[in-house]
Amino acid sequence: MTRQLHLAGFLWASHLTHSHAQWRHPRQDPDWLTPEYYVNLARIAEKGKFDFVFFADLLAVPGRYGNDVRDALRRGTQAVASLDPALVVAIMAAATSRVGLGLTKSTTYYPPYDIARSFASLDHLSRGRIAWNVVTSLSEAEAQNFGFDTHLAHDLRYARAEEFVETAFELWDSWGEGALVQDKATGLFADPDKIRLVDHKGPYFRSKGLLNVPRSPQGRPAIMQAGSSNRGRDFAARWAEIIFEIDPTAEGRRAYYADIKRRAAGFGRDPDSVKIFPSIIPFVGETAAIAREKQQFHNELADPVSGLITLSAHTDHDFSQYALDEPVAELEVPGCQGIFDVARRLSKNQSLTLRDIGKLYAQGVLLPHVVGTPSQIADEIEAGYRGGEADGYIVSTGYSPGGYQEFVELVVPELQRRGLFRTEYEGQTLRDHLGLGPASLTPAPRFREAAE
Repeated sequence: MTRQLHLAGFLWASHLTHSHAQWRHPRQDPDWLTPEYYVNLARIAEKGKFDFVFFADLLAVPGRYGNDVRDALRRGTQAVASLDPALVVAIMAAATSRVGLGLTKSTTYYPPYDIARSFASLDHLSRGRIAWNVVTSLSEAEAQNFGFDTHLAHDLRYARAEEFVETAFELWDSWGEGALVQDKATGLFADPDKIRLVDHKGPYFRSKGLLNVPRSPQGRPAIMQAGSSNRGRDFAARWAEIIFEIDPTAEGRRAYYADIKRRAAGFGRDPDSVKIFPSIIPFVGETAAIAREKQQFHNELADPVSGLITLSAHTDHDFSQYALDEPVAELEVPGCQGIFDVARRLSKNQSLTLRDIGKLYAQGVLLPHVVGTPSQIADEIEAGYRGGEADGYIVSTGYSPGGYQEFVELVVPELQRRGLFRTEYEGQTLRDHLGLGPASLTPAPRFREAAE
C-alpha cells in the first residue's frame, strides 16, 4: 500500500485547546457550551477528509500553581471548565458519517467494564469511527475529585493501565464475529458458540462474565496514547495505533518517531501499524507577512502565568515557588514527565527562563507554530512527513472554528494537489482511514505474558 499522510484535529470540549490565548481571541466562537459548536467543527473536519478529531480531557480544575484554583478560574486556563467529551462525541457522530472521533478516558478512575461498554456502544452508534485516548491521569486534584487522598505513583499508574487495557480487550473480544444472529424464523438471537466468557483475575482488576454490547464494527476502538516518559513510550508502543506527540523541535520529533517504531517492533508489532502524530498550530495567510501578523496578534494575548498554571497541572508540581526570570530547575515531577523534559530541554538549549517557558506554554503548550502561506505550511508538513518525523499531524488552532476552516480550505487542497493526502474517504471506519482494517479477533498479546 502506498504510504499516505494522515490528518487529525485536536479538540477540547471547552473554551480553549492548547492555546491559552484562544478564548480571548476576537475570532474565537464563545458558544462552546452548545451542540452546534461541536457539530460545526465535526463537519469542517469531515469536509477536510480528516482521519479523525479527538478530545483531550482532564478531571479536575487546575489548582496546583500556588495551591489555589482562583487564579486559574480568573485567567480561564485549560480545564477550568469543560463538558464530558463522551456526550459531545455522540452528538458529533450523529451529524457526520465518515470522520473518526476520539475521546480521552482515564484508566485510573473508571473500571474496565464501564470503559469497554461505553466505547463499544459509541463504536456502534458512529458505525465504526471511535478511538480511545488512553490516559492514566496525572494530578492530586483528579484523585481528590474521585475520593482519594493522593494520586498513584507514575509507574504504578502504567502497570495498572497495562492490565486495564488487556481486560478491556478481553471484554471487546467476548463477542465473536457473527455472534449476533437475530433470526426471527428460528428464534435464535445470539450464537453462544461464538461468544467467549471473560474470567479475568489480575493483580489490579477482576472481571467475570460477558460484555453485554455485541461486537462493534471495528471489533474494538482504535487505541490512542501520548506516552512520552520511558514507561509511557513502552505502553504506547505495545498498545497504541495512534500516538499523539508534542515536541517543538524537528530533531526531537525525529528521535521520538524512530524510538517508538523501534519499541513497537520489539513488542512484535508491525511498526507501520503504529501511526505517530505530532501536533502543530498553523497560522495561515495569503502572504507570509499576513500569517506572521496573525501569529503575533495571537501570541500577544498569551499570559505566561496562565501557561505556568497549566504546566503545574500537567506535571503536578507547583511552579509558583520559583523565580520567573531564572532557568527551569532540574527536578523530578510526579505528573507528565515527558512534557516537562521538553520544557527543561528548551530552557537549557535556548537559554529560556521560567517566564519564557510559561509564555510558550500559554501560546500552545509547547506545540510548534507553523506559519506561512498554504504552500509554505504544506512544505513544512511534507518535509516532516518525508523526513522521518511523522505519519500524520494533529492540527490544533489559535482560534476556533476559523483556524480549522482556514487549514481545511487553504492547506488541505495544497496537500491534495501534491498527492500527499486523500481527496475522498476510501473506507467507512476509522481503522479504514488509518489503513489498519478491522481489529483482529485474536486478542492482543497479554501484558503479563509479554512481561515474563
